[in-house]
Parts: sequence; C-alpha cells; structure tokens
Amino acid sequence: MGLKICIRDVQVCFGGKEIIGGVDLDIARGESVAVIGESGAGKTTLALSLMGLSEGEKAGAIVVEGLPFGEAETDLLRLSEEKWRELRGRHFAMVFQNTANGLNPVIPVLDQVAEAVFVHGLASPEGARKEARQALVKTGFPSRRQNAYPHQLSGGQRQQVMLAMALVNNPDFLILDEPTASLDPITRSEILDCLKGLQRERAMLVITHDLATASALCQRVAVMYRGRIVEEGALSDVFSRPGHPYSRALLRAYPNMTTTKDIQGIRDEWEAMLLSSPAEGYAEATQGASRPRLLRGCAFRPRCTQAVDRCATESPALQGREGRKIACHRGGVIPLIRVEGLSKSFGSVTAVAGLSFSLAEGETLAIVGQSGSGKSTIARLIMGLEKAEAGQLFFEEAPVSARGKDFYRKAQLIFQHPQDAVSHRMTVREALLEPLVIQGLGSREEREERIKKALVEVGFFPSEALLSAYVHYLSGGEAQRLVIARALILNPKLLIADEPTSALDTLAQARILKLLMHLQEQRGLAMIFITHDLALARKVSDRILVLQEGQVVEEGLSWQVTGMPQMPYTQRLIAAAPRLL
Repeated sequence: MGLKICIRDVQVCFGGKEIIGGVDLDIARGESVAVIGESGAGKTTLALSLMGLSEGEKAGAIVVEGLPFGEAETDLLRLSEEKWRELRGRHFAMVFQNTANGLNPVIPVLDQVAEAVFVHGLASPEGARKEARQALVKTGFPSRRQNAYPHQLSGGQRQQVMLAMALVNNPDFLILDEPTASLDPITRSEILDCLKGLQRERAMLVITHDLATASALCQRVAVMYRGRIVEEGALSDVFSRPGHPYSRALLRAYPNMTTTKDIQGIRDEWEAMLLSSPAEGYAEATQGASRPRLLRGCAFRPRCTQAVDRCATESPALQGREGRKIACHRGGVIPLIRVEGLSKSFGSVTAVAGLSFSLAEGETLAIVGQSGSGKSTIARLIMGLEKAEAGQLFFEEAPVSARGKDFYRKAQLIFQHPQDAVSHRMTVREALLEPLVIQGLGSREEREERIKKALVEVGFFPSEALLSAYVHYLSGGEAQRLVIARALILNPKLLIADEPTSALDTLAQARILKLLMHLQEQRGLAMIFITHDLALARKVSDRILVLQEGQVVEEGLSWQVTGMPQMPYTQRLIAAAPRLL
C-alpha cells in the first residue's frame, strides 16, 4: 500500500488558545500539496505537528497508511518519541524556515548533512560523507564551500544545506517550510527544478506565503486562515477562480508578472476588531497577546465584506462546491449582479444585443469599445434609465423588476457628463445632500459630516465657500469630482462609472482611482468601469469585456485581453491606444 498521510480534525492549542482548529487534509505519495496563508495563520504549527515537534496540546488524529516501519496504521499524534526518532529524518523530513536555528554553528556543513545519514545507520562515516556530497551538489550548493561553517554562508546557501539534509536519506514524506524564502531568483529556479524532479517519489507538503512557489511545485492547495482551512482544491482552479473571499484577497495582493491590475490589500483585521462592540464576540487582548481572539462565528468575518448574521454565530464547515472545498456560509465569493440576455434597440440601430455577464462583490469589470458601441446604454439599462426590450437583471441573487429607493441606495451611476447628474441650480451642499434626504439617512449634523467627508475623499477642501457655491461655478474637473462624491456618499455596493475620470487631470485621476480601489478593499465595492482607455482598464479591472456595435466580441481576465488579444477588433483597439514612448 502506498504512503498516505490523513490529517483528521487536528487541533493544536497553546495555553488554552487554539492555534490550529479542526484541520482535515490528505497527502499521498506522488502528490504535492501547498498550504498558503498570511504569517500567523498556523501553517508552521501544522508542519511541526506532522513532524512530532509541536509542544502544544493536540487533539484529532494524523493517521499514516503504509507506514514504512511495519505498522499498518499509526496515529502520529500518539507516537512515542522512540518511534519518532526512527521515523524523523529517515522517512519523514522537514526543511525549516529558520536556517539559523537548523544548523550547528561549530560543525562544517558537509559533516552536518552526513550526520543525518550516519545516525540512522545507513552508511559508514565515509559513505555518509559521500552521500552528503551528492545531496549538496543536487541542491546546487558549490562544491568548494562544502567544508565551510554555517556563519560563512549566505542565507540562500544555508537554505540549500537544509534542503540537502532533508533529501539525503530519500524520505517518503517531505515538508518544505518556506523553501525559497532566502534565495535569489536564479538559485530559486534551480531549487524548484530540483524539487520538481522529486515529486513522484514521495508525498510533499509545501508551507509558503509565496504563491509562485506553490504554483511551481504543487497540484493541490489548501488556504489557511486563523488555523482553519477555508478553501481546498486543485491549485489551477483555486488560483484562476478563487472561491473564498480570503483566497481572492491573497491572490490580489500578490505581485505577479501576468497581472496588470494594481495589487490590492484587504480590510485590516485590527481595525475591524477595534471598531466592533464586545457583543460581537471578541475576547479582549491579554497581556502579551498579538491580537484579540474571536470567540464565535466565522474567523474571517471581521475582514469579510459579504458577511451575514449567521457568520457572527456559526463557524462554517469545509464543504464541497464545484470540485473544491470552501468554508463559507454563502458558498464563497458571490455574484452581486448578473445580467442575462440584455437587449436594446433605437429604431433600426441595435445598441445592445443579448448581453450576459456577472460581477462578483469586490470585483471590477471594465467595458471597453469605441464611441457608439453601446457602453453607456448598458449603464443606463442596468440603472433603469432605459427600458430593456429583452433580458433579465439579478441583484444580490434576486431578480430586479422595479427599481425603488433600496436599489438606488445600493447601486449608483457616475455619469459621463456631470450636467446629466446634477442641476446647475443646486449648490454643492444641496447636490450632496439630496441623495441623503431621499434615502432618509442621518440627522442634520450627520448629513453635514458625511458631505464634508465625501468632499475630502475626492480632493476638495470643504469650506463654506465651496459648499455654498453653485455647481455651474465649478470647472469641468471639479464638477466631475463632485459627481463622484455624490455617487459615493450613500456607500453603494455597486458603482457604475461611465468615463469617470475623462475630465480629470492625471493627478486627480490617480487620487480618485486609488480611492475607488480602497473602497473596494474596505466595503467590497463592485464596479463596472466604462472607458475607451485600455491602459486605464488594465490598471483597475479584474476582467475586461470588449464591445463592438452592441455585441461582446471578447472577454476575459484583464491581462489576457490586453496581453494576448484574440480578436482583430481588440487588437486594433490596443494598437490605437496612446503611448508615451
């Protein structure tokens, strides 16, 4: 029977504080599994438990099928230290993240690698040194430095020595804890090539926050947050279509050569906890603790923009969904808006023909095309300013028929021309006050505070002179910023931006776009970004939809559409885009 490690409901606590909570994971021979997540997620604690090195209180089981030293099934959590000494370093091996603690400073590195062979009685002292030399060469470590001491080596070279120590006995199960963290790009590439060649012979667990390392080495990935697996599935599926909001946040924050959109962060955990009331289930931070502890509900809830009441009281189970497992009460990232078969004509001219797309919460879809291609008509159809001849709109998973106050509180349109949005007879204060009055939001003082905050966000100083000025006194760029402030003042969930920065100078444009992306992080704001500027679409959007005469001719991830356009029309748009050099 082949080797298989079965992790079942494993929990690890230190001083009564849960670090690992109910982890389930299988790793078989010939398979590489990555565990990814932020620092402090519990990844290394899980690895140490698999090596019998964790000192915390443990529950659950880690069952190994086909254990090499004769026992058909053994729970590693209950294995004696004597058995562990037989297993560790011979059949199970780990490359530790901290190389300084993993190497003896007073022994040459060749002897340290050889010791791993000799202590298991696998070779004579000279034979062990021969095996050690070969293992060091395999990792790319320079032969002339094999008798050096650890303090004489670079961080990357020490990492190569640690890898050689783990591989020298050809283990059945290999754990790599940040295996490429200290390596330069060339050495990193060499190490990854070495590890790729070893995958078929053993089970491999890769602990990393480097998504490129996970992608290069692993077929499956488990995403860990606060000691729990929140998503597990095929790496290609999870990385291309992350299902959990936290998985999506990790991928958005990672600088990738194929990514065109600016990297994005995620709602700050500390801030979310500090702004919450004790009734929401947080334990106060104890002396020496790094953060407050969530007592109940979903651990990701403080940072999640799509949380519902159930998330505050119940911890979600890891359940199967579309070929993977996701721990989310809402089934993962949800579509905020869905359009099916939308069509509109003006006389004999077809403005929009059978348009269908969906937009997830916290996602940006750019719609690009020439003037007259139907972009603004789509915005007006979604907002109910034009009546569709065919098709259906779904908002928050419910069909939209009539659009009332509730819809317009959650969905806002930034018009291409400010005069379409605000009467020139209004003052700046009146223009921003109107949506708050219509929705019945806030007291007089609260409304005034929201007005001033909205103006600051778009780059105005909220003086009384500005607040009392009529809209037609503003310049074109100032009027556009006012329209953006008016659209944002209700804190909408969907923002349709029709050429929102076309009248702005480049500095004002950058400020507004940074604001919109910040709101996307903090509120889960979904955006439909209508533009003819492909360079801008690349920087702000997750996906691009290319429109020609009312029909979608190409759509996909922004880097794919702009970097590898398939349709001649898209290629023409990109070729015609302005360039500085």
